[in-house]
Amino acid sequence: MTETPALKAAEFWEARYRDGGRLWSGRPNALLVREASDLVPGTALDLGCGEGADAVWLASRGWRVTGVDISPTALERAAGHAAEAGVGGRTAWERHELGETFPEGSFDLVNAQFLQSPVALDQQLILRQAAAAVAAGGTLLLVMHANWPSWQTEPPFEAEFPTLRSVLDELALPETEWTVETLDTVSSRSVSPEGVEGFRYDSVWRIRRGGDA
Repeated sequence: MTETPALKAAEFWEARYRDGGRLWSGRPNALLVREASDLVPGTALDLGCGEGADAVWLASRGWRVTGVDISPTALERAAGHAAEAGVGGRTAWERHELGETFPEGSFDLVNAQFLQSPVALDQQLILRQAAAAVAAGGTLLLVMHANWPSWQTEPPFEAEFPTLRSVLDELALPETEWTVETLDTVSSRSVSPEGVEGFRYDSVWRIRRGGDA
């Protein structure tokens, strides 16, 4: 039997988390902090939450957060991180193979940080679903890598990096209903696994849906 792309993605990410120690720093993504610090807390959906650092940061600021990931090991670590931070009661964790299933409900903030993958991922579909999950008056926050790091002289796989305009075109959000508040590409420090210093560019979209929250 041929494995489905979703199954391959599930196996890839679960193995990556299960077969090693903690993958990420435990600190929230800097561009989430930059873009969400001024938002009034409500309900939040964190897509591709990994080990939960972004969700825990949001919960610590008063948000009620649903974190979503494809890896059970990542979600287990995320729940542990939330409990240790004292915000377990403001977080919930759901396993979804995005592109196959998606959380129910609407949210005041839908956050997707670096929702990019070397294995099968229907990014366009997921981003459209993310936008549809934003409640009236809520915010869609997307952050994605815009290129390979400067030290990556031989990319490990072929990848298409979205541009600021291409994502807006793919979402096709009605201008009468949505307002683009941030449309930006920023440079950030990047260090290779061998310790080589460099940089890479990341793109940021913060888009607010009209209507009363």
